[in-house]
Amino acid sequence: MRNTLTLTLASLAAAGLALLFGAPAQAQEGPVKIGLMGPITGQWASEGQDMLNVVNIMAEELNSQGGINGRQVEIVVGDDGGNPKTAALAAQRLISEGVSAVVGTYGSSVTASVQDIYDEAGVVQVATGSTSIALSEKGLKLFFRTCPRDDEQGRFLAASVKSLGFTKAAIVHDNTSYAKGLADEARAIFRESGVSEVFYDAITPGDRDYTATITKIRAAGPDVIVFTGYYPEAGLILRQKKEMNWDVPMIGGDATNNVALVEGAGNEAAAGYYFVSPPGPSDIKGEKAQKLLDTYRARHDALPSSVWSILAGDAFSVIADAVKASGTEGAAIAGYLHTGLKDYVGLTGPISFNEKGDRIGDVYSLYQVEADGKFALK
Repeated sequence: MRNTLTLTLASLAAAGLALLFGAPAQAQEGPVKIGLMGPITGQWASEGQDMLNVVNIMAEELNSQGGINGRQVEIVVGDDGGNPKTAALAAQRLISEGVSAVVGTYGSSVTASVQDIYDEAGVVQVATGSTSIALSEKGLKLFFRTCPRDDEQGRFLAASVKSLGFTKAAIVHDNTSYAKGLADEARAIFRESGVSEVFYDAITPGDRDYTATITKIRAAGPDVIVFTGYYPEAGLILRQKKEMNWDVPMIGGDATNNVALVEGAGNEAAAGYYFVSPPGPSDIKGEKAQKLLDTYRARHDALPSSVWSILAGDAFSVIADAVKASGTEGAAIAGYLHTGLKDYVGLTGPISFNEKGDRIGDVYSLYQVEADGKFALK
């Protein structure tokens, strides 16, 4: 009994000294853990690797300035492999590691598979490359995204097809949440704007031969192919279309905005390809963005392969700002992002969120691939 009493008194004395001399409670709390969920491996690994590189640079810079309220930031990585099944395990791991919020992920179907998991755990998720409309229509108060929605993209895509003078469209998607949602948005607008739909069907992502589908599309007689899937399949369709000596123009959505598209298609087959997207890394202006890109180029000898990793940087920034203002509890972070964050100066421009967690504002532009494989803003 005496030993127990002695230990108790010693513990109280230590606590009193800590209060008296101002021993930093922050040191006892440890780092602020922020999750990074993305396809570090898998078919979209170039996106996931870039996301991780960008967030690491930003976390290092923040830590060099003292971190968040005196606490260092630790990035905890969850590799979802671009797969909804793998994503659930990655989400559970991040939650078990005690993250305050999560940056990511890339791919709407992947995000859809983990939204409820994060919400039930009280963890804020800020998606970065997941544009499906349905994601923010569920009423989840802890879900946000720094990328725009497919309805905005669908309107811009349809308007671009119209402005380029195309009148007969073949619409091709891959049955993922993102691709089918975008295809259906564009399809509805085409009906209203006088663009005829001569073909509508899905491919299977990951296949290595789309010549049978291309033959069917060709027989339908379109003057443009509207492809709403991802860059690996877009590159392959461009290459195989070229091998079939068919030069019909092709336009895609923002999931094809990746330099790996040109690598898959080859410069000659990719030349002339159109896509709509938020501005890519080489077109982003502003002092904050330029500082990040200079550091990225010096460290990796290249710019990020697409805009989605930059939007991951934006997600990290708004999470850090929210934690600084409101603490590490999920509901408090979400409350700040909903009502306290107004026109935050992000890498890709001002950031605010509406009541659904969607980013406010239109950020789309039209690009075309040049003969040398470069992406040119139209």
